[in-house]
Amino acid sequence: MRRLEPELFLRLVRGELRNPAAAVARMGLGAAAIPYGLAVRARNLAFDLGWKPSSRASVPVVSVGNLTLGGTGKTPMVEWLARWYRRRGVRVTLLSRGYGHGGGINDEGLVLEENLGDVPHLQDADRVSLARIAVEELEAELIVLDDGFQHRRLARDVDIVMLDALDPFGLGRLFPRGLLREPIGSLRRASAVVLSRADTLDGEPLAAIRRAVDRVAPGRPFLLTRHAPIDLLDADGGSGPVADLAGKRVAAFCGIGNPEGFRRTIRPLCGEVVDLRVFPDHHRYDARDVAELTEWARRSGADLALTTQKDSVKLRTSTLGAVPLRVLRIGLEITEGLEALEGILAPLVRPVPGG
Repeated sequence: MRRLEPELFLRLVRGELRNPAAAVARMGLGAAAIPYGLAVRARNLAFDLGWKPSSRASVPVVSVGNLTLGGTGKTPMVEWLARWYRRRGVRVTLLSRGYGHGGGINDEGLVLEENLGDVPHLQDADRVSLARIAVEELEAELIVLDDGFQHRRLARDVDIVMLDALDPFGLGRLFPRGLLREPIGSLRRASAVVLSRADTLDGEPLAAIRRAVDRVAPGRPFLLTRHAPIDLLDADGGSGPVADLAGKRVAAFCGIGNPEGFRRTIRPLCGEVVDLRVFPDHHRYDARDVAELTEWARRSGADLALTTQKDSVKLRTSTLGAVPLRVLRIGLEITEGLEALEGILAPLVRPVPGG
């Protein structure tokens, strides 16, 4: 089967393409989801019954993951956790697979490296081996596992699962017919469920998500968070207030898992978002991209161009021609459920001898 471009694939599975060819394609994707689902369930059962072993690190492991494809706010959550433990004097190491790294640290890793200068970050598909390196060579006292919900080879003490309020359950269908990486019932393995971008919902839609989670994972802490704009950065290390966007005509672009989430974050901050250009997740920008973006920004008539920190670490430029380029740095703000989460995290902090 010919590989679909991400944007076309999303339009197809969401039902936005309505023609006979699209209908047939969705039927084919639905058929492909059946063996995928059987394989996922068989793998999880093997781990649940101990037929597939999980290796336990000699220090606590906190995993951050999700149920769906695309961006759910895992990286801001990982950063929040690392800061929480560092404030308590715990030596933390981050582990991730490193999707799209191409032999070096990937874009998400570069963002974490930029924001967490005192927290080592290791990337490799074999996170069991990385855990040993973290403990033996980096003297880690706690490991934060990024995108670890499906990586069951490494046992964890806390499993945090992120849901995105814009599409918490991946269209309710398993990949490739939908965006679910595994069935919703897998939330039973979660220690806590975190709803990102919860500020985009209120009333019944928010209550419906809470009820759906409680049906499959009763009693789990359910946290509400928002993507809180922190500041505006440039490639030269400068920082300015988010208020500088007020009244500006902004041309935005991104290559992230959830571009609609970026749009919703920036829209109330600007005078007008004149355009949003979307690239595939983990897109590697080259000279041609920069030239095209420069021309695009010029034609848009924008006062400035805006992108994400994940994109900027691969561009390292403060302008697109005559148009200034700024980076919106985002942090995770927990608006409900902080006390419950801290009750799960705190027991993993080892007491200081003689304290």
